[in-house]
Amino acid sequence: MTWLDLVGWGGSALLVFSLLQARVLRFRALNLVACVILLVFNALIEVWPMVGMNAVLAGINIWFLVRLLRDRHDETAFEVVEVGRDDAYLRHLLTVHGDDIRRYQPASTWAPATDRDHAFLVLRGDETVGVVLLDAEDDVARVRLDYVTPRFRDFTPGEFVWRDSGVLANLGFRHVMTPPDMVDAYYGRVGFRPNGREFVLDL
Repeated sequence: MTWLDLVGWGGSALLVFSLLQARVLRFRALNLVACVILLVFNALIEVWPMVGMNAVLAGINIWFLVRLLRDRHDETAFEVVEVGRDDAYLRHLLTVHGDDIRRYQPASTWAPATDRDHAFLVLRGDETVGVVLLDAEDDVARVRLDYVTPRFRDFTPGEFVWRDSGVLANLGFRHVMTPPDMVDAYYGRVGFRPNGREFVLDL
């Protein structure tokens, strides 16, 4: 097998691997790299229809990547909606994604005990991309759950609850405290300060 064969097989393998990605940003990035590799491969062996196809696909991936990266921290691309503690759609989401939730936040539960507990959905268009559940302790909001659906795992939609038009401050909160057991916590990147195993945000 020549080095050119390896390039062709490698690009094809990466293309197939990209299609297995649940995360939309990772899918587009890997698919773009695969298209560029296959574009070069087909140009070297002079298969011009495949060169054209991969050039078009690479352009499409670049267009989607630019949009995704532009919207990643754009408050106008996401909407935060507060829902009832016992909302049927909220219960459905927690049930459907229960195994994935326990993987990232093993100790998470949702059995609200007071009227001050709050539940928020983060939406992108008509798609739910995140769920944030809070316990209220005076002026402190304790994060009981901060979950992102697999497609948007490369994003941090929970940050829009903390930033979105002062929604927590309007509810009387002055501080947000995160759970200590969250896997791959992102809070340090969105303004929280470390506090032992937790993070704290002053509103």
